[in-house]
Amino acid sequence: MSIAPVRRRVRGGVGESFERPDAVPKVKGEFRYGSDLNREGMLFGATLRSPHPHARIAGIDVAAAKRLPGVKAVITAAELPTRQRFGLMKLDQPVLASGRVRYVGEPVAIVAADTAEAARVAAKAIDVRYELLPAITDPIAALQPGATPLHKPGNVIEEVRVVHGDPDARADIVIEGEYALGMQDQAALGPEAGLAYPRADGGVELHVATQWLHEDLRQIAPCLGLPESKVRLVLAGVGGAFGAREDVTLQIHACLLALATKRPVRMTYGREESFYGHVHRHPAALFYAHGATKQGRLVFVRATIVLDGGAYASSSPAVVANAACFGAGPYRVPNARIHAVGAYTNNPPTGAMRGFGAVQSCFAYEAQMDKLATKLGIDPVELRERNAVRNGDAIVTNQAVEGSAPVAEIVRRCADLPMPESDIPSDPIALPGGAGNLTVGEGVRRGVGFAAGFKNVCYSHGFDDFATARVRLLRDERGPMVRVHTAAAEVGQGVVAVCAQIARTELGVERVEIDPPDTTIGSAGSSSASRQTWMTGGAVLAACREVKAELLSRARVAGRSPDDLPGLLGEPIDRTVTHRHRDTQPRNEDTQNNGHVAFLFAAHRAVVDVDVETGLVKVVQIATAQDVGKAINPLAVIGQIEGGIAQGLGLAVMEEVQLQDGHVRNASFTDYLLPTTLDMPPVVVDLIEHPHPDAPYGAKGVGEPPTISSTPAIVAAIRDATGRELNRVPVRPDDIVFDVPYRSGWRISPGDDPRRASRT
Repeated sequence: MSIAPVRRRVRGGVGESFERPDAVPKVKGEFRYGSDLNREGMLFGATLRSPHPHARIAGIDVAAAKRLPGVKAVITAAELPTRQRFGLMKLDQPVLASGRVRYVGEPVAIVAADTAEAARVAAKAIDVRYELLPAITDPIAALQPGATPLHKPGNVIEEVRVVHGDPDARADIVIEGEYALGMQDQAALGPEAGLAYPRADGGVELHVATQWLHEDLRQIAPCLGLPESKVRLVLAGVGGAFGAREDVTLQIHACLLALATKRPVRMTYGREESFYGHVHRHPAALFYAHGATKQGRLVFVRATIVLDGGAYASSSPAVVANAACFGAGPYRVPNARIHAVGAYTNNPPTGAMRGFGAVQSCFAYEAQMDKLATKLGIDPVELRERNAVRNGDAIVTNQAVEGSAPVAEIVRRCADLPMPESDIPSDPIALPGGAGNLTVGEGVRRGVGFAAGFKNVCYSHGFDDFATARVRLLRDERGPMVRVHTAAAEVGQGVVAVCAQIARTELGVERVEIDPPDTTIGSAGSSSASRQTWMTGGAVLAACREVKAELLSRARVAGRSPDDLPGLLGEPIDRTVTHRHRDTQPRNEDTQNNGHVAFLFAAHRAVVDVDVETGLVKVVQIATAQDVGKAINPLAVIGQIEGGIAQGLGLAVMEEVQLQDGHVRNASFTDYLLPTTLDMPPVVVDLIEHPHPDAPYGAKGVGEPPTISSTPAIVAAIRDATGRELNRVPVRPDDIVFDVPYRSGWRISPGDDPRRASRT
């Protein structure tokens, strides 16, 4: 339905940098996050976790824990109401370990007690006897014939092949490379938290920090032995997410304890437990070959990509698919063979994190593009422009790009952004090492690097992706107002502001209130895949237009102007609409289909100073151009871009979950290094508004591209400054000083099945 906006113009509409409704309480410390929840008579929950990466459970004795003062419930697998397993994409994860544990940190038992300390003490008092089993922590080893299966079907979580054109095509120039990414943590400031309490009907209500209320409900209810009608979820304040809250963590445990004790139970993870309790970004090993003509036109891309899925599947199937589908980059590639596999190991589970598979591929293919540029003697920016996809071009999945700015334009606009001052600064604080005063510039070299990347927006490959919104236009003693109710999780990205701005624009009413998200309204899908503006924004837009149609109808009947709201709102106007994007196709054997809704493109240029004697890096500037379709809230868009770049910088030079034989060795913000404000450089942003015809106001979503290509741009700049190969991230000082490239220890021909790997 196409209905022009009403004539009333109000502040805070689409295209304005308007204040978010949650901004002031967050800044003032008044916003209630999940860990701030409380209820009269509340108990506290705690979890006992496995200390071993792989072991049989020979016995559990809870007697000592039950005798401790203040303990109200102790639950092991033996006391669960069902044997139902859960999981985001595969039901492979037990509520509590039964029979054996598959990773360090797997939940074995849960406790409720009068105080948080009493619950922790009781959990430690549970005696579990383990029989140790050999652990598999190398994903390539896990895929080899004869490897111990960690799950009944074997160790392959998912494999995706992309075969395009003639994968055996020959080229004038061929370059190969091996690449790796370490495990990155989402590092949300707010740890996992939720409050469950029993209901009079035998059900349970859970207030929880999550990314997808209805998906949690789908997994929780069967594990409680309850119908979904007896389980209500309400979104608690979310202190960051970035993918880590897509999976169920403490949700089922808190509900079980509330039902067992018939009292409210709050569970909140500490920082160390959070590292064990949620998924991380998939570590990856990537083997690439690029072929090109002497004139610098790509002929083929061949790649083998192995992702470490850890002990349980989580969202690995979709991450593997993304790594494969976007594995050749935003370029015209006539021939390709890409084989991506996710493997079960005895490492902590991995899953969604900003960029979702496209990050891993982009690091490799952009390094390859730089290698190719060097081999051909072509400027790296020119090589990318020469091969960039345009509207109508097909990517390697044979899907045409539509509704986006030409990638060559994005690349050039990024390259043309102002550079920082050319001189290396004399102030030691501004040099690598900063306040450590490690140099006065004598060993410092400047480098410039460039990268481009892309991924999908919304869900792909035939998934029934939808969002529901209810919009109510009414009048109270203060005048007209609009209430918007969706289940969309506000995780810091600003969807509450987007919904309000759309409602103001469409209905011409400044006073808009966003109701708390819960499961009494239809699903809004996950706050992931950069999809909420497109999907929930689309649902709010459609609902507003139905409200507006009724308003116009009333105006015609009454002979009034549609701007005369006081005279037309004797009864509220209430409309609920479910919005779907266009159909996508399921994957076929060679992934040659229209599997995606649309694509997001961005380019990044990094300038770095590197102390080649100490290996320390200072990122001096990041410039970026990104096609955002339409900036609903321009300042919020820039904030999303800066935040995504911060995570890309972290992956490039500092962030890594250090694993040793399946154990996390740096489960704290003291030892897991994160960029601070002192590490973040100035960010120069060129917002390209090329509206997509299918999106609300043309807005495409912005959250993920900033992370995807900022990492390879920074590493390319470090290579430019040092001449080092640097084929693994994060780049460590030793990599720069000693120039020892990373090698996986495996020989895989790019494009081949990793199950045929051989040791080097």
